[in-house]
Amino acid sequence: MKQKFNIITSTCVPLPLENVDTDQIIPARYLKATDKEGMGENLFRDWRYNADGTPKKDFVLNDPTYSGVILVAGKNFGSGSSREHAAWAIAGYGFRVVISSFFADIHKNNELNNFVLPVVVSESFLKELFESIAADPKTEVEVDLPNQTVTNKHTGRSEMFDINGYKKHCLMNGLDDIDYLVANQEKTEAWELRNR
Repeated sequence: MKQKFNIITSTCVPLPLENVDTDQIIPARYLKATDKEGMGENLFRDWRYNADGTPKKDFVLNDPTYSGVILVAGKNFGSGSSREHAAWAIAGYGFRVVISSFFADIHKNNELNNFVLPVVVSESFLKELFESIAADPKTEVEVDLPNQTVTNKHTGRSEMFDINGYKKHCLMNGLDDIDYLVANQEKTEAWELRNR
């Protein structure tokens, strides 16, 4: 069982860059890994660290001003190759929600499969979020999965977001696809008996 989703209220880490692709999220040299362990340390590796491994002071993940379990990203997040390692890195770093105005479909599904909730908002709402976080880095955002709403606590403005019903059920109950099948084993066996 994974950590269940309900309502998450958190400060945010802003990444106001458009077209962030999966190679920027996790560079290709880390794709040989078959284990999720330690992936978070390499999230945005080439943006986060110099060649000698020292942190780049001007990158947002190295700025103590910003923290939280919500990443607010620019439009078209997760484009490029379909590597699941990108979602592993986001989850491994500790992000539980990524907010953007558009996600690449495969990356969006990879996030859901790794218990990271991708929330699609309008471009105007995203712009307002970036402005609120810039004005006050302690700005909190509330992501309410049961009601499918996201609220900027700085302005009080909310928007609805869409999510596949099955994925919503899995996130709220801490189930991955295999957990879901195991939880429904009796129903599956009963159906097979009825339909022999």
